Amino acid sequence: MDDSTRRLQQRRNQPSFSSSSSTGPTRFRSQNFSTNPTKTTQSSNFVPRSNSTTATTPNNTRNPGHIRNRKSETYAGINQQQEEQEAREDVGSIIGTCPFMCPDGERAQRERLRDLAVFERLHGDPRKTSPSLAVKKFCRTISVKHVQASDVRPLAVLEDTLNYLLNLLDSSEHPFEVVHDFIFDRTRSIRQDLSMQHIVNDRAICMYEKMVKFHVISHQRLRNCTSSSISSLQYLNMEQLTKALASLYVLYEANRNNNFVYENEANRNNNFVYENEAQFHSFYVLLHLDSKNQQMESLSYWFRNVPSPVMKSKEMHFARQVLRFYRMGNYKRFLCTVSTESSYLQYCIIEPHVNEVRALAISYINNCCYKLHPYPLEQLSKLLMMKELDVESLCHACGLEISSDDGENKSLPMKQTTFSIPKGSLQSYELVGLQQ
Repeated sequence: MDDSTRRLQQRRNQPSFSSSSSTGPTRFRSQNFSTNPTKTTQSSNFVPRSNSTTATTPNNTRNPGHIRNRKSETYAGINQQQEEQEAREDVGSIIGTCPFMCPDGERAQRERLRDLAVFERLHGDPRKTSPSLAVKKFCRTISVKHVQASDVRPLAVLEDTLNYLLNLLDSSEHPFEVVHDFIFDRTRSIRQDLSMQHIVNDRAICMYEKMVKFHVISHQRLRNCTSSSISSLQYLNMEQLTKALASLYVLYEANRNNNFVYENEANRNNNFVYENEAQFHSFYVLLHLDSKNQQMESLSYWFRNVPSPVMKSKEMHFARQVLRFYRMGNYKRFLCTVSTESSYLQYCIIEPHVNEVRALAISYINNCCYKLHPYPLEQLSKLLMMKELDVESLCHACGLEISSDDGENKSLPMKQTTFSIPKGSLQSYELVGLQQ
């Protein structure tokens, strides 16, 4: 055997230590891991993560929106100090410094482009505004990586901006759909600034509660608007209501989670719940009154993740009762429970379903009444908790005729075949006896 053949044979017999070899030691593979965790771009829908949705490690508990790749225990122990430093730096990457409701640069640009809402125009001029009128718009494509601190508003400014916007709800100078459109966009921008700064505290919870209230009130008021685009506005408002509620629930949980720094140490107790938490959880149930059967499983799963003190609260007891009566078609118990126990905000969500239940009750009485005698309208108005004139209007909307006797006492003839549920949304009728 010549020398070249011997050298080739020796090379083949030596073990390979390449990172791609299947027989080489695994300890060399860990050298290919990056020590810098991947940073994710934060979107407008960012919400801090809690242990209920994403497992966390001691190294990323100060940054609720940051997700790290899991490493081996040995590797994590060696680099623990370095990763903790990176997490601290990442938390403080964005700290807003803008002192106004709208950054100077955006305000000047929108003046040039005449992109000012009616509430932002100085003396009605579409080319001029002021720091006390202009409010930062929502930007769908914004990125934390490229944003300037001077374009982000700190928490105190965001609180003042939100209070300013919500005061516009009482404005009668413009139609409600115009008011809603302005507040709708600017509150999304507020949530965006909160997200980019990873603000997770009691003050942020209070702000989210106020924004949810805005969407709930709008849920009712938009039904009375006459705009041709009202259906799209209702859909968008409902979509943002659902998102704001989801973010609020995560904030509640995050402030109970031991992985976060708290201003109040009492928040570490898992039995701790916020003052309004039960009511805001009840909104989710009431929004699912007319959900189809395939969505019932998701609602049942959602119940299992609700904190025990919230589940035992009177607000959740009310919401579950209303859900049960609605699904059973028990119109009498439904109307009585809503009228005596609902809060104003709860009724804003339930109101569209009240007249649906009333129409269902009229259908039962018309088709299933064992007597063929006309049903007195006065008695029907008490049963449906409506004014007599409203009962007559609702019966006409359902295609039924009303009869009168010589004494002008009105009644509903039975077994009319013309009954039909009105297409579209029913007119809103007062619920007599409503206690709020």
